[in-house]
Amino acid sequence: LTWNRFLHLRKIRRRISLVSSMISAVGFTGAGIVTLTERDLDSWGAAALGADPMIVLGLGTVGFAGVGWLLGPFFGNAVFNAWYRNVRGQMEVKERAFYARIKKHRVDPTASSLSNPVPDYYGEKIGSVADYRRWLKDQRAFNLKRGSF
Repeated sequence: LTWNRFLHLRKIRRRISLVSSMISAVGFTGAGIVTLTERDLDSWGAAALGADPMIVLGLGTVGFAGVGWLLGPFFGNAVFNAWYRNVRGQMEVKERAFYARIKKHRVDPTASSLSNPVPDYYGEKIGSVADYRRWLKDQRAFNLKRGSF
């Protein structure tokens, strides 16, 4: 598994997780609306909280959507791991090495300011080896602006 292939697969995994978050948020919202209205939880919540039933329905719907959004990456990673199961072990090894490099070379965020913000602290925008080199240059430039290296 080359670094460019690893970074490409990493981008694919992020996109699959994002799409699955959207799908699960919509699904959980729909299931939440059905659950809240069929079980008459709006009036129960209104009595328990002392709030208007519409507010209880709104908060419940937003809560279900949030749970769906947060569970989406779990489903997305499961889909990715099933789809690319032949490179899963290699991905884990490369990911450990990648994050070790990121941790080793990233800047200290305590020296950031409005005029000198921290450049991509977690390396999320790295999509190729060229992007990684640019990320290293940005980290170096931040340290030079800060005055220590």
